[in-house]
Amino acid sequence: MTREEIFEGLNEVFRDVFDDEDITVGETTTAADIEDWDSLEHINLVVAVERHFGMKFSMGEVTGMKDVGAMADIIEERVK
Repeated sequence: MTREEIFEGLNEVFRDVFDDEDITVGETTTAADIEDWDSLEHINLVVAVERHFGMKFSMGEVTGMKDVGAMADIIEERVK
């Protein structure tokens, strides 16, 4: 899976979780960039990403995700 394909998947998940077809995430996207991204939605988002990509993140990985690029890094490493 290429990084581009990972971001296509992440964009699908973000659009679904936040119910906003206009969302496009990139390497440096953070919760500050998306109005409804609060702590509760973060949990929903992580679960949706795990389901979409068929993996589970560890608590350390989740707390270490400072932006969407960090999330993509973990996914990319796991799908190799």
